[in-house]
Amino acid sequence: MQTKAPPAPITIVIVEDDEETREGLTELLAGETRVDCAGAFATGEAALREIPRLKPEVALVDINLPGMDGIECVGRLKKLLPKLQVLMLTKYEESDLIFNSLRAGASGYLLKKMLTVELISAIEQVHAGGSPMTMPIARKVVEHFNQLKPPPAGLQKLTAREQEVLALLAQGFLYKEISDRLGISYHTFRNHQRAIYDKLHVHSRTEATAKYFGRDSHQPGPFGL
Repeated sequence: MQTKAPPAPITIVIVEDDEETREGLTELLAGETRVDCAGAFATGEAALREIPRLKPEVALVDINLPGMDGIECVGRLKKLLPKLQVLMLTKYEESDLIFNSLRAGASGYLLKKMLTVELISAIEQVHAGGSPMTMPIARKVVEHFNQLKPPPAGLQKLTAREQEVLALLAQGFLYKEISDRLGISYHTFRNHQRAIYDKLHVHSRTEATAKYFGRDSHQPGPFGL
């Protein structure tokens, strides 16, 4: 019986000006077979020169870079590499920074104090099309949409279990956390997720969250979202 080959590691790059943090991330990722760190850069300018050549799958970008800040760096990188998935790394929880990062093209937003707990899982999630966010950040996003409009009543097309899954997705829980909280297998969770996307005619967690909070995902809201 032929043994199935393990999946190829996810290629990543780091953009972080603090030397201690940059080296710590590089060391952390070096011990992981699931990822392959292709480079680490101290400035956005250096990142823009080198990352298009490296063509990584995921970039970890500090928001507070010297010179060109992380948000501008992400916006420029996404124009050069539209398929690049970006995780913002920051110690800040300000709403403007969160939404401006997402507007620039970031797919996730992690607080640095949580990196050792969440980083590898977050990289895998964003690579798979998810939008991982540290819980306090996810709460701020939820609170923002709650202030815009209460959840709509037009989600009756979803089963009760699918509505539970969607609510947890909208609150920013990690995929494994959702399956654990609901007492279902990861495979069953993914089946529910696919059914939700099909029924709501969406293609991503972000669009599903917008539907949950009653926003038309095709209409720009505050901060261009």
